[in-house]
Amino acid sequence: MTDTAEQTASAAERAASPQGDAGGLREPVLSARRVIVKVGSSSVSGENAGQIEPLVDALAALHARGVEVVLVSSGAIATAIPFLELHGRPTDLATQQAAAAVGQNVLMWRYQTSLDRYDILAGQVLLTAGDLENATPRGNAQRAMERLLGLRILPIVNENDTVATHEIRFGDNDRLAALVAELVDADLLVLLSDVDALYTRPPQAPGAERIDTVAADDDLARVELGDIGAAGVGTGGAGTKIQAAKLAAGGGTPVVLTSTANVGRALAGEVVGTWFDAAPRAPRAGRT
Repeated sequence: MTDTAEQTASAAERAASPQGDAGGLREPVLSARRVIVKVGSSSVSGENAGQIEPLVDALAALHARGVEVVLVSSGAIATAIPFLELHGRPTDLATQQAAAAVGQNVLMWRYQTSLDRYDILAGQVLLTAGDLENATPRGNAQRAMERLLGLRILPIVNENDTVATHEIRFGDNDRLAALVAELVDADLLVLLSDVDALYTRPPQAPGAERIDTVAADDDLARVELGDIGAAGVGTGGAGTKIQAAKLAAGGGTPVVLTSTANVGRALAGEVVGTWFDAAPRAPRAGRT
């Protein structure tokens, strides 16, 4: 085989590989121009509030490369717990709504204070399930997001818990992140948790095996669900993250599932966490 033929074959192999080959890095991550990052309550509240700064460092590094970044952040209710002198996450709807109103304000202040180090402006986007299920508000949300990104503003998205009810809500921000990825036609979704990857059973359980790659048609029936994140302040777990990852990947957006501690490495293209292959993407209207 000639050198040219070998190079052509090598390029074809890389194109066929779900994760590509860029010197041991994930090529789809490096080539992504629009990225959604989702972080959970336990990673940015309470004793882990200090993780906001390294998270922002990683987002700012993407932003500096010209990548459009959207952060989907839980944590409003959890952030409010010490301010309202509660003993844990409230269980009644009215107190949850009140806590969300207080905590969202503090959470955004913490993000903006950290982003100020990079002269990046955040934009708060609060959504309800109805906003993405009905055509008119969905179109409004899509146009607003596109304009924010066009202005180089970093949208920070959360469910609008102050007005959401148990009957009309996303249920968790993992699903919200997958829907936002579809809304803005994202090239990559990164789901962050307290665990470094997806395992066949809770990672502390005997016989747990790490899953490096999930094919688009893999139903993950071998996975015994446990919690990813056990701080008790959020609503997500392993099941919601798998469902969200499969939802996004099924719509054509590949997904990395890893820990918040690995966010910088994940966004730099390092092979960390669990990679969910994307199904072939159908033609979409919208993003140019």
